[in-house]
Amino acid sequence: MPSFDVIVVGGGGIGAAAACHLARRGASVLVLDRFPIAHAFGSSHGQTRLIRLAYFEHPDYVPLLRRSYELWRDLERASGRTLLVENGLLMAGPPDGEVIAGSIRSAEVHDLSIERLSPTEAMGRFPVFSLPDDWATVYEPRGGHLFVEDCVRAHADEAIRAGARCDIGGAVRGWRSDGRDALVETDRGDFHAHRLVLAPGAWATALLRLPAVRLTVLRKSLFWYRPPPETAKTFSPGRLPCFAFDMAEGFFYGFPAIDGRGVKVAEHTGGRTVSDPLAIDRGLDDGERRSVEDAVARRIPSLGRGLVDHAVCLYTMSPDGHFLVGLHPDHDGVTIAAGFSGHGFKFAPVIGEAVADLALHGRTDLPVQFLSPTRSMAPRQ
Repeated sequence: MPSFDVIVVGGGGIGAAAACHLARRGASVLVLDRFPIAHAFGSSHGQTRLIRLAYFEHPDYVPLLRRSYELWRDLERASGRTLLVENGLLMAGPPDGEVIAGSIRSAEVHDLSIERLSPTEAMGRFPVFSLPDDWATVYEPRGGHLFVEDCVRAHADEAIRAGARCDIGGAVRGWRSDGRDALVETDRGDFHAHRLVLAPGAWATALLRLPAVRLTVLRKSLFWYRPPPETAKTFSPGRLPCFAFDMAEGFFYGFPAIDGRGVKVAEHTGGRTVSDPLAIDRGLDDGERRSVEDAVARRIPSLGRGLVDHAVCLYTMSPDGHFLVGLHPDHDGVTIAAGFSGHGFKFAPVIGEAVADLALHGRTDLPVQFLSPTRSMAPRQ
């Protein structure tokens, strides 16, 4: 039976990052995933992901984000790829809403550089936006986007370069651990390791064996719109920042026209519950399209409704919307990285670093304690 120091279940954004850090430290690593690296059937695909420091979800994330920025830049140098583009992020919404008030709170707690603009000032700088007079905006110069598939490939390539093995195409059926050794059962046979990392994305419920934690998988749609030729330049990365709108109808976000598909826009809220990640409908959802296009018509009217492409990805939601990162409460030799709730990708390298610490040493100095799988998780309101 093949044996390794660490087996990583899941080769997506988080799993590939964990494998990279583990292999770089000299551990023999096996990554197991039923799909190829940077596949389009989970949560780590769709061209881009936002990255930002003034984190409205909670100030405790900011130290992790600072380290994540450093590690993304390290990965760029190692891989020779452009992964992170700091082209700015404008967030707009009611001044007392979670997004604006939370962003300002994190910026104040951690002395982050942001600009607080009136709607008039924001529209003067970025004329494509149409914002209500009673809104507020926060512009973060260091905000921007990650090239998501390239990020996953870069971590995987670095892991393989450091000696990791990726076993693609087999499904993980289960696992056992006695604290000293772990056995992972797949439809291609069994594998042995001293430590196990579970980063299974949308397949977490079946594999984590945490009956007290209820995870929900949501189907999310991504849309690309090609601007009219006469206004196309105003949507280019040099002219348009990334953006997010905290609207009464939902939370919508997007990116400048990075390639020929145009401007990517999606809704962070909403989504349909998925019972089987292997059997989701990947077709165009007319209701979700209308929701996004109505938001675009209100806030970016000159973009129009020239839909060019769409994709589907998955959010694996924890009860409180925060991640699950830490040792398994019943198995010391098992490390969990799951429940990233639609906002985890930007943290991939620092979570990978923390997971490597936990898997190899049973502890980490990185501030992930607030993400413990054993914390009290009141449902998010």
